[in-house]
Amino acid sequence: MLTVGDKFPEFAVKAVVSPDMKTAFRDLSSKDDAGKWKVVFFWPKDFTFVCPTEIAAFGKLYGEFKDRDAVVYGVSTDSEFVHLAWRQNHADLKDLPFPMLADIKRELTVDLGVLDVQEGVAKRATFIVDPEGIIRFAYVTDLSVGRNPQEVLRVLDALQTDELCPCNWQKGEEVLKPAA
Repeated sequence: MLTVGDKFPEFAVKAVVSPDMKTAFRDLSSKDDAGKWKVVFFWPKDFTFVCPTEIAAFGKLYGEFKDRDAVVYGVSTDSEFVHLAWRQNHADLKDLPFPMLADIKRELTVDLGVLDVQEGVAKRATFIVDPEGIIRFAYVTDLSVGRNPQEVLRVLDALQTDELCPCNWQKGEEVLKPAA
């Protein structure tokens, strides 16, 4: 698995950006948001139980991420058509403010090392990538355990200070200053 300090792989995929069939699909690549912080999170399968809770939670925090000049990408190995059907049929996903990427060839999932080989799906992984394309945070949970998007936002805040941040540090709190 790629981890902190590694270069995030380049990618080019189809994405779902709207529940409206006329405007639903867009080609998206790693070059589209160059120079921005990125939060890229993966879920195993559409039309499941834990996944929509996380996706909706990232959606609710989207304005917070955007305020920090960060883009959010959600990714699974399902097709763009499955993503669209899920968005159209799940009330919590209809108005998602970020794209759902379709990694149907599993290239990004494999390049990052987050393909669950037994299940053939993406692991529940999250990456924070800095404006230079370097992974600054990598987090993976078991397929059955949801993650905490609020914690991802807290870590983004800490990374953006470029300072030493203690345990449970929150935006606006003092950072650590080493003795000179």
